[in-house]
Amino acid sequence: MFQYSARNSCPGPSFALLCLVLLSLFVLSACGGDSGSVAKSVPVVDDPAEAGSASPVVNEELATSSAKTGSNVVIDTSFGEIRVKLDSDSAPNTVANFLDYVDAGHYDQTIFHRVIPGFMIQGGGFSVDYQRLETRSPILNEAKDGRANERYTIAMARTPLAHSATDQFFINVADNDFLNYRGPTDSTWGYAVFGEVTAGFEVVNAIVSVTTGASGPFSTDAPVEPVIISGISRE
Repeated sequence: MFQYSARNSCPGPSFALLCLVLLSLFVLSACGGDSGSVAKSVPVVDDPAEAGSASPVVNEELATSSAKTGSNVVIDTSFGEIRVKLDSDSAPNTVANFLDYVDAGHYDQTIFHRVIPGFMIQGGGFSVDYQRLETRSPILNEAKDGRANERYTIAMARTPLAHSATDQFFINVADNDFLNYRGPTDSTWGYAVFGEVTAGFEVVNAIVSVTTGASGPFSTDAPVEPVIISGISRE
């Protein structure tokens, strides 16, 4: 049986210094910096249920007739309107895909289901009661030669597979350089930006400030009160 000893309770100077160093490292790792660094550790995932799916069929031949250079859309939310200028010069297939969903009324009565301050707001894939919407085939990821994920740009969400974006999108609320193309692998391909917010910045800021928690299939980061997208239309 272990017996208490005054000698055991007073380690030597070198041991005490080692303990102090280890304690400091523990405190630093536990604090982890600001909320932005925590947010940046979380990848943008289209649908948790699809994260382990097989490689998708990439649709590289979307009709370009629906993509018009300089097309603008209005995202009508329960917090107000967000106006977005689409960039079909840098992401023609992505814009065409998005507008096909817009024209079909796909985004009517959907939600922003994932909100992370200092990172982004994500929506377009779930109904108000968290039913996953049916989608078409995934599209080619145009992040390689596209724009940077800067604050107030809009980009496509995807699974860990590079070419897996379908209907979900997100609006960056910070300069998220780590989401840009960095290489040809799934983990480094990045996320394709296809436009930017031109009005309604206060609406984006209000949405990213809502209280979040567990809702629907999500254990974290879901608005406690639904942030509804009543529809998206061409302007």
